[in-house]
Amino acid sequence: MKSVLAITDDTVLATSVIVNALQELGNGDVANYDSQIITQAFSLNKLPLGASSMDVVISICRSAFPSDQMLEEISRVLKPGGVIFIHKTSQSVAVEKDEIKAKKPSWAIGSSFSIKKPAKILPKIQIDDDSDLIDEDSLLTEEDLKKPQLPLVGDCEVGSTRKACKNCSCGRAEAEEKVEKLGLTSDLLENPQSACGNCGLGDAFRCSTCPYKGLPAFKLGEKVSLSGNFLAADI
Repeated sequence: MKSVLAITDDTVLATSVIVNALQELGNGDVANYDSQIITQAFSLNKLPLGASSMDVVISICRSAFPSDQMLEEISRVLKPGGVIFIHKTSQSVAVEKDEIKAKKPSWAIGSSFSIKKPAKILPKIQIDDDSDLIDEDSLLTEEDLKKPQLPLVGDCEVGSTRKACKNCSCGRAEAEEKVEKLGLTSDLLENPQSACGNCGLGDAFRCSTCPYKGLPAFKLGEKVSLSGNFLAADI
């Protein structure tokens, strides 16, 4: 059985007022409540009840709303989750009534509780057989399907000797022909040496019998490289 406390600033409080208040709160079955009435309660400093002892507190007032001290007392005697109903009436019919409904939190100050996070549900993706799928082979062009052309073994750039081939088109055959006209051996080109020390400086510093006359400048001991200008020159 639930407990109800009815307080008023008047000297008399009819039980019908309590019944109407409970019905307005949605609790029509009055037989399930143990009611207590305190008249002229607003003049009290403390309600003569224990803490958290009442399920419902009904305040019926005519002159003014309960003071802050009385509201603290109402909160003290209310159980966690209890309901307070303040009803202000007037003897004048023209004045409308004022009502306040509130509920005490079901948790105490300083209490803590864990928050359960809902489990994340990943979206399900269904792929039908009739859905439009891209054929990977259709992305390839005719150029992609052609086999790559490997360089011929007889090419000038292939092999360890690196000599001009029969059908040379890179200019190596012309360079070898010009070197033969100069009378230079492969040893002179691979490891050039100079008795006077001026052969690598260029034609301006070479003597008339220099075997490197006509070749570009080079460093002694390093392979002589034939530039494109030399290949295009007419010796």
